Order: sequence, then C-alpha cells, then structure tokens
Amino acid sequence: MILLSHEDWKARQGRFIALWTDARHAYALYEPGELVAVELVDNAYPALTHAGAGWFQRLAYDLNGHKAIGATDTRPAIEHSRDAEGRGPWPEFKTPEIEGVHQVAVGPIHAGIIEPGHFRFSVVGEKVLKLEARLGYTHKGTLGMIRGKSPRLAARFAARVSGDATVAHSIAYARAAEVALRLEVPGRAVYLRAVMAELERLANHTSDIGAIAGDAGFAFLDSRFALARERICAASAAAFGHRLMMDVVIPGGVAGDIGTGGAVAILDALDALEAELPSLKRVFEDYASLQDRVVGTGIVPPALAAAYAAGGYAGRASGQTHDARLLPGYPPYETFALYVPVERDGDVAARIRIRLAEIPESIRLIRDMLHSLPDTPIAIAPPTGSGGGLGVAESFRGPVWYWLRIEGGVIADVFIADPSTLHWPLLEHAAATAILADFPLINKSINGSYSGVDL
Repeated sequence: MILLSHEDWKARQGRFIALWTDARHAYALYEPGELVAVELVDNAYPALTHAGAGWFQRLAYDLNGHKAIGATDTRPAIEHSRDAEGRGPWPEFKTPEIEGVHQVAVGPIHAGIIEPGHFRFSVVGEKVLKLEARLGYTHKGTLGMIRGKSPRLAARFAARVSGDATVAHSIAYARAAEVALRLEVPGRAVYLRAVMAELERLANHTSDIGAIAGDAGFAFLDSRFALARERICAASAAAFGHRLMMDVVIPGGVAGDIGTGGAVAILDALDALEAELPSLKRVFEDYASLQDRVVGTGIVPPALAAAYAAGGYAGRASGQTHDARLLPGYPPYETFALYVPVERDGDVAARIRIRLAEIPESIRLIRDMLHSLPDTPIAIAPPTGSGGGLGVAESFRGPVWYWLRIEGGVIADVFIADPSTLHWPLLEHAAATAILADFPLINKSINGSYSGVDL
C-alpha cells in the first residue's frame, strides 16, 4: 500500500477498480492490484473523478459516514428513503427537459424469483432517453458479518455475496486471506479451484445465452442452453457435492477432493455441450429475426467500457493466455469483464458472441486441468497470524476483488468489489440507446449482480 497526499490522491491516474474507507484512511485500487491510500480529515477525503468511483464513494458514505469532498453524485447507494428515524421521502428521479417525456417505474419488486432493484425509465413513446437504477434494497450487512470471524468461518459469507458467482467470490476471498497469512496453497487445490471456476463460467454463459434468446422469442435456443446448464450443474454436484459448488473453496485449499466419478460426469457434460454448440451457433447466426433483435441493441462504446474498467475482448477467445500476475500459482487462463469487443461498439449480439467464443476455451481448459491434476494434499490449515492481503479471481462477469486485514487470526476489516459495481452504470447507458421493449435483452446481456453490489 502507498500512502499519498491529498493532492497526489486526486491526481492519481490509472485503470480504477474500487474505493473504500476504514476508520483512518480512504483506499483506492487500480489495476494490476496497486493499492493507494489517503488519510481521512474530519471523516472526509478528496473525491476521485474516475467514472467508476461514484458508486463506491456513495457506498462509503452510507456504510461509514465518510464524505467524498467534491463528489457530484451524492445519492444513497444502499440507504434509500431513510432518515435518522428510519423514515424519509421517496427519492426524486429527474427527467430530461424534453416535451412529451414520461416515466416508467419497474421494481424493486419483480415478477418471479429475482432480487430487488428499481429501474426508472424516462421515455418518449418507446424510446428510452434515460435510465436510473436504484439498488441495495436488502443491505445484507455482509461486511459486518465477516468482521470478527476467523478466515475459515467467514468463508461462508463470501460464498454468498453473489450466488451465481460463488466460486469466484470464494477464490478471491481465499486468496486475500492466504496472501495476508503468507499461506501457499497445494497444487491440487489450485487446479480444482480453476476447474470449478470454469464450470461456473459455463453454467452462467449457457444460462445467459439461452435467456437472451428466450426474451427475443426463441424458445428453442433457451431450452437447449438450459439443458446444457443443467448437465453442467448436475456434473458439478457429482464432482463437488453442490450444484453451484458453494462452500467448496476455503482459505488454504478446498474442503473436499473431486468425488468418485465426478471427473467422468464433468467430461460427459462437456462432450454433450461441445457436440451441440456448432448447431446452436448456426441458429443464432442464421435467423434474421433474432439478429434483428440483438444487432445494434444496447450499445456500449469501447471507450465508455474502458472508463469503467469493463472493456477487454483480448485473450480467451483469441487463443491468448494471461500471464497470471494477479493469480499467483494459478493455471494461466483469461476472461473478460463486460464482453465488449475493443474494435467496435458492443451490442447484445457482441456480448453473446463473446460468450459463445469463451465456451470452447473453458471446455479445453477443464479437460486439460482434469487430466493433469497434481497429486498433492487438497488443503493446509491457515495459521493464526496477522497481515493484510488483496485477492482476485475472474468470475464470468469479470474480476472479483477482496481486501482483508487480519489481526491475531481474526478478520479486522474487509471490502468486496464485485465487477457488477462498474457494470450497472453501463447498463444505464446501454438502455438509453434502445427502446423500452429491448430492456430485458440488454439487462440480461450485461447481467449485473443485484446482490454483489448490496453489501
């Protein structure tokens, strides 16, 4: 960590990832894992002007009462309609000053099983002029529940920050604890973690592609990709005892080895997906009515994605690999944050294509790792110690970051940065490039986690 003056803090350039505060400092994280800090003065610190800093600064105020001096966005992040007595007016949603504008309110209670989020659209006819998303309605208090617990016990809370990315969150949390305690993870556990991470990616990619097609009226693709996801989840349960592989990754390694017959179940599921994928891709590419719904819909320009540290169509689908600088000891594998091709504007179609391109690479990686599992122990008990650490893991959405401070074997402080924190503002932009009826397609193609940002 580098302690900066207020002037240097404000002038700091780089690819911004996250910001948080503790009792004495404000912290800012930049790629590739560079942590800087500035001292709080009267519970305040200079606001950062990076595009993605706004939500983090709002959250720091809601959680800790620390004010970002000079911030232009002071809306609540997780404390909506609250005053000191637990009451308050409904927040105001400003509309563009254009004749004929009206508002459409969606949520926070939605049909079916979905987490709470409020979307306020300003529209003229069907055209969306502005979207404002309000999240944080459950305010689970995850950070407070992690503090005061041992690294092993707190792992259960990390695993539940965002259930669809439970493996990635668990790996990032475990890596932060292992760095803080200077703990080297056995090779077999490293590989098993990576296998689980890729299975999680496949389960979510197949689910997302199918759901987008379903929202566009193509039930065939939805049903076939749903079957592929079911096979992957069933194989994950056979191999690791849980369909989502929750609570398998722990600080020091993994809670259990791959089950008897688990590798065969995984490989069978991969074979079935690989065999059907070419025909499913042809359906996506050849049906003009489907292409009409997704091409040019929900545009996120590369420059805007980069401003939110969400661009990056560079490695996995083009056959390149990561040098693993951020994942010490992990097999070299690469993912992308928001599936935005750098050479052109990213629309729903582009985000589907990147998912389709990642699937074969995940299949290849899982096969390679299953065939070369090291013959080592699967875990080492974390020692009782003190220290601080950053951990990162690639979820199917992008990098998940954890910061931990451990004192005497107990977690003294923690912060979690889910990639969705930087994706929700891009959804607001993408929605304003389309009509209201296309919002379900856009929302699913970006697929921000409601729970991941609700700490």
